[in-house]
Amino acid sequence: MRQVSIYSDEITLGQLLKHADIIGSGGEVKAFLQETKILVNGQPENRRGRKLREGDIVEVEGNGRLVLTRSH
Repeated sequence: MRQVSIYSDEITLGQLLKHADIIGSGGEVKAFLQETKILVNGQPENRRGRKLREGDIVEVEGNGRLVLTRSH
């Protein structure tokens, strides 16, 4: 499980995918979400605007698990 630090109270799923270097640009988010199985806290998710917070666990097919931590 890889920890990803966020610097605000929340981040969107699309922003997280860019921040974690899973995708290269925001333009890739929509297609990536349609083609890739993603779970947020064990539930399927495909909305790029899904709000994520510290402690959330995101599983990305082919990229493993990410756990969000808050950097103060």
